[in-house]
Amino acid sequence: MLSDIEIAQQAKMLKISQVAASLGIAEDDIEHYGHYKAKLSMGLIRRLAAKKPGKLVLVTAITPTPAGEGKSTTTVGLAQGLALCGKKVIVALREPSLGPCMGIKGGAAGGGYSQVVPMEDINLHFTGDFHAITSAHMLLSAMLDNHMQQGNALGIDPRRVVWKRVVDMNDRALRNIVIGLGGKAHGVPRQDGFDITVASEVMAILCLAKDLPDLKERLARIIVAYDYAGKPVTAGQLKAQGAMAALLKDALKPNLVQTIENVPAIIHGGPFANIAHGCNSVMATQTALRLADYTITEAGFGADLGAEKFFDIKCRFAGLKPDAAVLVATVRALKMHGGVAKADLKQPNVAAVKAGLCNLDKHIENIGKFRVPLVVAINIFAQDTPEEIEAVRSHCVELGVPVALSDVFCQGGRGGTELAEAVVELADSGKADFAPIYLDEASLKEKIETIAKEIYGADGVVYSKEADKALQDFTAMGYGRLPVCMAKTQYSFSDDAGLLGRPEGFKINIKNCRLSAGAGFVVALCGDIMTMPGLPKVPAAEKIDVNDAGLISGLF
Repeated sequence: MLSDIEIAQQAKMLKISQVAASLGIAEDDIEHYGHYKAKLSMGLIRRLAAKKPGKLVLVTAITPTPAGEGKSTTTVGLAQGLALCGKKVIVALREPSLGPCMGIKGGAAGGGYSQVVPMEDINLHFTGDFHAITSAHMLLSAMLDNHMQQGNALGIDPRRVVWKRVVDMNDRALRNIVIGLGGKAHGVPRQDGFDITVASEVMAILCLAKDLPDLKERLARIIVAYDYAGKPVTAGQLKAQGAMAALLKDALKPNLVQTIENVPAIIHGGPFANIAHGCNSVMATQTALRLADYTITEAGFGADLGAEKFFDIKCRFAGLKPDAAVLVATVRALKMHGGVAKADLKQPNVAAVKAGLCNLDKHIENIGKFRVPLVVAINIFAQDTPEEIEAVRSHCVELGVPVALSDVFCQGGRGGTELAEAVVELADSGKADFAPIYLDEASLKEKIETIAKEIYGADGVVYSKEADKALQDFTAMGYGRLPVCMAKTQYSFSDDAGLLGRPEGFKINIKNCRLSAGAGFVVALCGDIMTMPGLPKVPAAEKIDVNDAGLISGLF
């Protein structure tokens, strides 16, 4: 059996100008990055803004497990299935982070015969967007420390610097560091640390900005530290926003590529849904909606994380109204939620599948709370038995929830036509009456508690002293109306990764909160969540290589 990268390397790609032409995009409106990648011009994006948008479909999933659910694969395969059904469609995805590619999670280009290509480029440096984000973030870090070194006219308290550094790699040794050592000429000594680039507020800003002026305004609002009087110090006060925007001006433009079956794909931005808002850029989604009749997008991890943030943050800011949702479920994930260990997943176990359906039920309920109709996609794996698949299918039928089989990994678009037909029926039905789950006027604590109780199923919320004070301070500063971005483990509805299925009788523990004033939300850090991942005992990087001809191997 061919690996993902071998399948991708055999794909017959169209020149990117041909992909653009299929969407009615002129040669002058794309900026080439080789033969198969391009950026869309800002002029095109501005002209498209007046067009009526097509239908928007969100792909999300049940609570993920180490076994993997294939959400990106399903997203790509669904788009290919829609194309085979004669629909004008675009898939809009996030960009992968290098850290997980070299670690354990893998990339975000799909898999099997439902991938976006060129897969190696997309999963590695792509068009350099993440490097630009890292550079802009680190420029602000350097200007902040330089300001303190050069007299500290703003009176920045080095003990209250809240702006960490970033790198797009899993590197646990950088979580907590001390900088400025070596004497007076080498900076002001202080404690610091690194986040992964996808957790950067600059990433969130790029993904939520509507244009270059909005990007610059948001960058200026970033709070980097507090002065000795306790007042916030911003990137604008450091006069950093102009240079940061200059570094980001090309990264702001969405990237155009294609799937293995030559369906157009716009890939742009890539925040993690467990530590950030987990959605591709607003500009990419808005552009796709005006270029196609159906836009298929995804949000990271399970629906309790990615979908909630898509609905409550991205849709709120961008004025998006999704027409339908796809909830991806797999037999093997349900078996894990039903108590089966990963090592035993290949053994048939209908009883465990049924025991794990409680997790699927909760996600179905949650999406319904946003008044978006959904179809459950059963993503098929080779070891699934007909009896196990039927247990999931019949359960959905009993609930009155549409359900479709998806075999897009092995069959590409042909394996996604059943799902595509169900999605078209839902998206065109007019049943969607989207609304976020909380109002702007609710307090920050009310927003946190609404998510914890309504989406996670918690009994309540416990705040540390640091978190409680932070929320009081943010409200006093005038940020009480901002939405909340919950940073939580992706492996459980709770903040304990070991509680699978549909846990009950638990509370969500908020250990601290961060203010992302530029992005426009408050981050609530739950449990032991970390914003800088580490590599596993055997990193995926050990298997990646390149031969003398420049052909990459081992990348999944």
